[in-house]
Formats: sequence, C-alpha cells, structure tokens
Amino acid sequence: MKTREMGATHAFLHLGQRADEEPVDPKKYLEDSCKPKCVKPLLEYQACVKRIQGDDSGHKHCTGQYFDYWSCVDKCVAAKLFAKLK
Repeated sequence: MKTREMGATHAFLHLGQRADEEPVDPKKYLEDSCKPKCVKPLLEYQACVKRIQGDDSGHKHCTGQYFDYWSCVDKCVAAKLFAKLK
C-alpha cells in the first residue's frame, strides 16, 4: 500500500471506520443536517424558479439564488466537516 493510500485509510479509521469497511463520505450527511439552516436562500431560489417558469426565451435564470443556497449549505458543512477530518 502506498503512503498516500495508508494516510487515507488512517483518516477514515479516525472517523470510526474499520479497515475492512467501505469508507463513508460524511459530507452528504452534513449537507442534509445543514439544509434546514439555509431555508431563506432556498425559498428565494424556489420563488425565482416559480417566477420564471413561463419564460420560453431562456434569458431568465435563477443562477444567483441557486449559488446563494449552496454557498449557505457549504459554509455550514465546512465548519463541521473539517473538524471531523482533524
């Protein structure tokens, strides 16, 4: 086993994984736990989507609101995820 691979295995052992188990990415779980904290940007995104539903030109979009929502989720996840990886 290469040194880098051993380090990755070692990191997952610290997260409660056994060496013979498939590693589990905690990011998905943390995203689910952070989504309720980002309700305001989600509602703004959903309102935008509803507002532009009838636009057939393709010029209107909700990219800003979409990124605002995921930025909120990512900011929440980052603090928790990096604490687990230390």
